[in-house]
Amino acid sequence: MTTDLNIIEIFYSLQGEAREVGLPTTFIRLTGCPLRCSYCDTEYAFKGNNLVSINEIIGEIKQYNTRYICVTGGEPLAQINCHILLDTLVKNNYLVSLETSGSIDISEINPGVSIVMDVKTPSSNESSQNLYSNIEKLQEKDQLKFVIGSRTDFDWSVDILGEYSTDAGVLFSPVFDQITPTQLADWIIEAQLNVRMQVQMHKLLWGDEKGR
Repeated sequence: MTTDLNIIEIFYSLQGEAREVGLPTTFIRLTGCPLRCSYCDTEYAFKGNNLVSINEIIGEIKQYNTRYICVTGGEPLAQINCHILLDTLVKNNYLVSLETSGSIDISEINPGVSIVMDVKTPSSNESSQNLYSNIEKLQEKDQLKFVIGSRTDFDWSVDILGEYSTDAGVLFSPVFDQITPTQLADWIIEAQLNVRMQVQMHKLLWGDEKGR
């Protein structure tokens, strides 16, 4: 009996975000997401019917000369078999990161996986879906990301960081075409905030072209 996942795409590119930015990475994008964030840039991943076995996924990613794997979506954890995929990737000695919205419990994720977890800001229109208990479960190997679309988002995120402690690295990222990177940088410096600012490098290189 095979274990299948609904996959929208598997592709090889440079990691555009988070700690591994710039590194050649294989991306496994799972189909489906329970959220509808206002700034979502992967709406094409909401629907699809392309069942792929985990054995087939492992076979496909072997063609790429990198140990870095990013499992993303959509929301990967919306598919229960995502945990089996993560376990299999770790077992095969890949360096695995998982991008998740933070609306689904992360406690069962393989400890060898580096979690990059969003906290949904007010401008996403999905902040009510945040599972704040996830924040304290993050470790030093993980990262907590705030996508900032306005000054209101920024101030709200500062308040969240004051309310919930975390051992994870903290990322602040501007919403593409809503605020400028310079604006966000100025706010971080003005607040003397101990976070890492990031921009989406892949969008600087290739715009909104998917699959890059």
